[in-house]
Amino acid sequence: MNNKNFKTVLSKYFSFENDTKSLDPLAEFLEGIRKSDFKDVLTYFRANEEQKNHFSQYIRNIFSERPFNLSLTEANILSENSFFSELRKRTLNKFLPSVEHDQTVWYLIDNISVRPKKDLQYFHNIPENELDEFLNLLHISDFIRNEKVKSELIFSMNILSWRVTGMALEVDVVRMAPEYRNFDNPFLALQNELEALAEEFKINPKLQLSSKDSRYKQIKIYTGQCLDFVNISFKNSSKYGISGKINQSLLKIRQQTTRILEIANLLVIDSERDYLIKSKQLIFNILDYKSHKNNIAELFNDSTRLISHLITNHTAETGSHYITANRKQYMSMFYKASGGGIIVGALCVLKMLYGFMPGSDFFHAFLYAMNYAMGFIMIYLMSFTLATKQPAMTAATMTKVLSEQGNSQKNYTEFADLVSRLFRSQFIAFVGNVLLSFPIALAIIYGLDVFFSQNLAVEKSDKLLKDLDPFQSKAILHASIAGFYLFISGIISGNIANNSVFYQIPDRIAKNLNIKRWFGAKFAKSLSKYYAKNWAGIISNFWFGVFLGATAPIGLFFGLDLDIRHITFAAGNFALGLYGRDFSIDGYTFWLSFFTVFLIGFFNFAVSFGLSMFLAFRSRKLNLGEVRDIYREIFRYFLRRPLSFFIPMRSFYDRKSDALISNSIPTKSEDH
Repeated sequence: MNNKNFKTVLSKYFSFENDTKSLDPLAEFLEGIRKSDFKDVLTYFRANEEQKNHFSQYIRNIFSERPFNLSLTEANILSENSFFSELRKRTLNKFLPSVEHDQTVWYLIDNISVRPKKDLQYFHNIPENELDEFLNLLHISDFIRNEKVKSELIFSMNILSWRVTGMALEVDVVRMAPEYRNFDNPFLALQNELEALAEEFKINPKLQLSSKDSRYKQIKIYTGQCLDFVNISFKNSSKYGISGKINQSLLKIRQQTTRILEIANLLVIDSERDYLIKSKQLIFNILDYKSHKNNIAELFNDSTRLISHLITNHTAETGSHYITANRKQYMSMFYKASGGGIIVGALCVLKMLYGFMPGSDFFHAFLYAMNYAMGFIMIYLMSFTLATKQPAMTAATMTKVLSEQGNSQKNYTEFADLVSRLFRSQFIAFVGNVLLSFPIALAIIYGLDVFFSQNLAVEKSDKLLKDLDPFQSKAILHASIAGFYLFISGIISGNIANNSVFYQIPDRIAKNLNIKRWFGAKFAKSLSKYYAKNWAGIISNFWFGVFLGATAPIGLFFGLDLDIRHITFAAGNFALGLYGRDFSIDGYTFWLSFFTVFLIGFFNFAVSFGLSMFLAFRSRKLNLGEVRDIYREIFRYFLRRPLSFFIPMRSFYDRKSDALISNSIPTKSEDH
């Protein structure tokens, strides 16, 4: 076929009347015209009337007995209510396309077009007047007038309506939009309208809708109300939470409702030219739906955007408390970080002691994981602060503020002032953590030395100091791994908070008869409030500790040089390394280790904050092209007011920044 063009194809198959049902002639013809100027195709048809008529008859023959409702009701519409089921299905179809019934238009497209997206782009690139002439020459410019075509369109709308009504009436879906409880269900009204249209078409097959037709207007009104139902449900997800299954169901309802309206628009004819326009639109729609049918990227984007929005929305609740506004809050952050540093200093010594215990790699993984997990939970419950836990939380708050205040130079400057608050909050948290973890670790190891008359850090000192040398160890990589775990712990926190709201766990606890019978209603209510306020934080800190503690032993088990480095633990380990060496180290090693501690903190912050900002940007559909302007304005603000990035200073934007922060805090999950 490579040496043939459309002329040889037409001469080969259509120099005579050809009643074949084979799809090869059409596939070869399409391949031939892609390599030619489309004007040459039109010129050839004008000059060869007989071949044109034979080809036209062939086109009508192969399409005449093929229903196309599957192309409208299935293509580019979620077929599964589970994300992973849909993902498996699309992945399989990507590599091994499904086998369709050979008497459908879907089968026809599969067999004449192996690149539906490129073919669609090719037809879109053809000038409109040339494509119109092509359809007129083949006498298919008004095929949408055909009663069988109209029947298929009306049947497709009814199929979609039956499906969408069934899903929209599910208990969990209805619960997402309580605003509609006092109104007639728009999905049922739409279904009744479409069934009435189908019955009327049976009586009068020549039925034709117009834009002024009351039936078409009713269909538009009902589909609009159905889409409003979906939008309100998505909006209410911040209040009521949402599950993956309900998310998929709402996406599917929106896709099917939109498809109903698109099909209805094809049936609207206001002038003779509309037959050509709508016939052409139907062709493009079918090709467009087909080209997106197995698109995995679109599935991932659509299915995960809302969940990521909910996660960042819940973490924004916590993140707003990590941004200090005045001197009092600044010092409060220092005291909280100092408390966290005290606990981490003790954890450093405990981890070192666990390393002396005999046991397998998995035994040590368990010990280290529980050491970190219990310590982090203690820090959380005592309202202390672990500095690098902040970025994963504050990123959501920052992005929420940016998305809600709009895009302008003034707003970017206000946002830069907010960034200065965040940066100084991080700075003082780092200072508080490091300033206390170092002396506490030193004090504990000294106390053990006095008590047991043995320097327990001697054996580990060389390794502890080597781990703080970025040239002899993978300290930067390991700090980045810790930053990634910080990001994951933020996701876990948001996901737990969302599930708690969706499944109404606090309400279930407060109203549980067994708890009230055994412990009393007051206890049940207190437990409910405690769960709503703390459970997400407890679980995220637990898993953060497990990730940090288990990485090195599991990496060792698999023969991989994996580990974690965290600024606060690095400061504690620096103290242990110094004590193990009796403080006898050269100046180069001391200062290199000292600076590496803060270098580790930088990568902890950069990775966790960067990933969290990416997730938050994506969830709120912010234009990433504006990031450069935002960063430029932040840099300018730093040059004008460098000290405000390290210590609290009065600013012209203080009142505005306070308002931005307070407005970014959604209703607390325990209040829902």
